[in-house]
Amino acid sequence: MQSRNSRLNSSALRGAVDLAAVKAAGEAAQKAEQTRAERARQAASGDGPALADYPLVLDVTEETFESEVVQRSAEVPVVVDFWAEWCGPCKQLSPILERLAEEYAGRIVLAKIDVDANQLIAQQFGIQGIPAVMAVVAGQLVPLFQGAESEANVRKILDQLIAVAEQRFGIVGGAAGGAVGEGAEAAPRVPVDPELEAAHDALDRGDLDGAVLAYQAVLSDRPGHVEAKLGLAQAQLLQRVEKLDPQRVRADAAADPKDVPAQLRAADLDLVGGHVEDAFGRLVDTVAKTFGDDRDAARLRLLELFEVIGPEDPRTVAARQALARVLF
Repeated sequence: MQSRNSRLNSSALRGAVDLAAVKAAGEAAQKAEQTRAERARQAASGDGPALADYPLVLDVTEETFESEVVQRSAEVPVVVDFWAEWCGPCKQLSPILERLAEEYAGRIVLAKIDVDANQLIAQQFGIQGIPAVMAVVAGQLVPLFQGAESEANVRKILDQLIAVAEQRFGIVGGAAGGAVGEGAEAAPRVPVDPELEAAHDALDRGDLDGAVLAYQAVLSDRPGHVEAKLGLAQAQLLQRVEKLDPQRVRADAAADPKDVPAQLRAADLDLVGGHVEDAFGRLVDTVAKTFGDDRDAARLRLLELFEVIGPEDPRTVAARQALARVLF
């Protein structure tokens, strides 16, 4: 099992694809550690509830989201299930998630959000269809999957989430009624690849040049390494946008839709800002309007951005189909 696969895509590693989130990853981990220490102190002194006293499945509203999801994510991965009463696939998926939350005995918490009753949260998360499942770890958003999934697949995704939470943020949750190992199997550990971890650490520190070199070193020995390819794509994206003037870039792109370098820069900014569909749509349109080397440049950049988001992400799938239509 890989420690970070395409289902968790780029956001599992770096929060929502956001330059500020990348640079703040270390701060998020530190804050998570401080919160865990404070909760442990409160539990030991009787001043506050222990993690094991929290429910494993809970309904969350706009009013309780900050405390029940964001704050709790400093101690345990919080899986967020977006559902609605009228949604047939939701009625198949939600019981699976609830059953696994109980089975995992405190290594995750399941937060259920009714999108009809909490439309603002659904809009903020960019929910376009349900069921949709995301997670929050140390305040960082982790898209997981959209649509119904089998229990076996959901279990694999949750194992992956737990591994990422432990390796990246040191968050292991806790077993209901006791510590991990006292009534619950410990979270699966993923073998550490020192070279890959060095690359991730460089990216977390904002050392983009160092991260690029480290990922390239991994790929020189293992050209097909999926996680290194993903990390390299992210680091190179952040390199490209780090010194851009957003207003100038967008003005140039608006002034000439056929200016390919301008469209490439604007698409990079769109993606880093979390506007994935805009980035993909911009480049698909550029491919459709251009020929020869310009078309190849736009197409190749689009493929690079697919690597950042992940091949199984619904937005990537839709953009690949759109690209195929304009190419053929």
